This record gives sequence, structure tokens and C-alpha cells, in this order.
Amino acid sequence: MNKNLEIELPSTGAPLLQAESLLQAESVGKTVPGPDGELTLLEDIDFTLSPGQSVAITGPSGSGKSTLLGLLAGLDTPTSGEVLLDGKPFSKLDEDGRAVRRGELCAFVFQHFHLVNDLNALENVMLPLELKGAASPRKTASHWLQRVGLEHRLKHFPATLSGGEQQRVALARAFAVQPQLLFADEPTGSLDHANGGRIGELLFDLNRESGTALVLVTHDQQLAKRCQRHLQLEEGRLFERSESSIESLAEAATESSAQ
Repeated sequence: MNKNLEIELPSTGAPLLQAESLLQAESVGKTVPGPDGELTLLEDIDFTLSPGQSVAITGPSGSGKSTLLGLLAGLDTPTSGEVLLDGKPFSKLDEDGRAVRRGELCAFVFQHFHLVNDLNALENVMLPLELKGAASPRKTASHWLQRVGLEHRLKHFPATLSGGEQQRVALARAFAVQPQLLFADEPTGSLDHANGGRIGELLFDLNRESGTALVLVTHDQQLAKRCQRHLQLEEGRLFERSESSIESLAEAATESSAQ
């Protein structure tokens, strides 16, 4: 079975040329030691993302979504296969090399925020801008905190913010550097309905206005539906699904968790 998933531009009636890939996984697998031998987390993942495209990755808890996202973002390395970023080897670089490449092109929104506790909200968002040598980091950071609805929390430290507020600071930090590629692990997971909708709008504003490609791991089916591709992880393998089959899987998972 060919599982190579091409993220393509919408058809305009003319033949499509193969778009230059921004992110590519080639036969990626991940195994870890287990009490009874090696445990396979991911197997034979083939995946291509073109510049400016958006993709949602869904699946039941424990299916390997966050593991896959970490491999694609270079936070971990695959046991087999390779990840390419902007057409160049990425996963085969050492940790420092991956960090440099990631900093040049990408931003990452972590499920557990990873804010710097000794910096206030404004300083947390300013930090990557200062590291990149961006002009007017304070002004840019203030702008993005305002866009996520935290203009009244600029001087607050992470310990004084709610989980949802910390998530919005993390999102503002990612948006502020205007990356070519944004990885997000459950970007609306800690937010109420209103703020989740606001962040969803911001994600796709960034995609539309700046051409930022999006790779979103999410349980939010409404957010997933807005992406150009909707992929499902099942037992360590990645498949493309129709909306009807994804909704059926989501309903089954909800019923199973309720039992």
C-alpha cells in the first residue's frame, strides 16, 4: 500500500507541477525498548508538505501523534528513515544543527507551553525575537499578545497565569517570529470555546497572510476540518481519511471513552 501523502495546491484545471517540498518524511519509523523487546511507535511514515499548506494530524490517545510531531520538528530523531526540511537533510543533523535549522524556518507550540518561568509574558514573547536579532522586539511582542487577547497580562509571570493564558502566550511567541512552518501540539487544548475559536482564526490568518505552513496535532475536529489535509494515525501508521470516516472514528472514540 502506498502511503505517501502529497500535500498539493488546489486544482485550477491545469496540470499541477510537483511543488517544492518544505517538509518531507521518508519511510520514517520510531521504536523504543520495551519490557518484552522493541516497541514500535511509528512505522513507514511517508509525508510531504508544500510551502503554505496546512495539515491536521488526528488519532486516538497513544497513537503516536506527539511522537510524530517531535520527529518532524527535529526534537527527536527517527530510528529509521529520514526527515528533510526545505529539501535538505534535517533528522540526520546533530541536536545543535537541528536547533539552528528549526530556528531559521520553524516555530513550535508545545502542549505544555514551555514558557520561561523567570520571564513575564512580554519577555517570553520577546525572547525568540531578540535571539533572531529582529527589529523592535518589544513592539512586535506586544502586538501579538494583544492579538491573542492578553494585552492586560504583559507583565504577568507564568505562575500567575491560568493554563489557557499560558497557552496563548506560547502561541503569541510562535506567531511573533512569523515562521515558514508552524508545528502545534494541541494548540486549542487548554482553551475554552471562545478563546479556542480566536486562536483557530489566528492560526489560519497566519497561514493566509504570511504563507506559513501549518502542521497541527489536534483532537479538535472543527480545527482539523479547516486544514487542507486531514490525516489519521492508526497503530503507528499514517493514512489519509475522508471526513465521513474521520467523524465515525471520532464518534467511536468518544463512545469508548464514555464507557
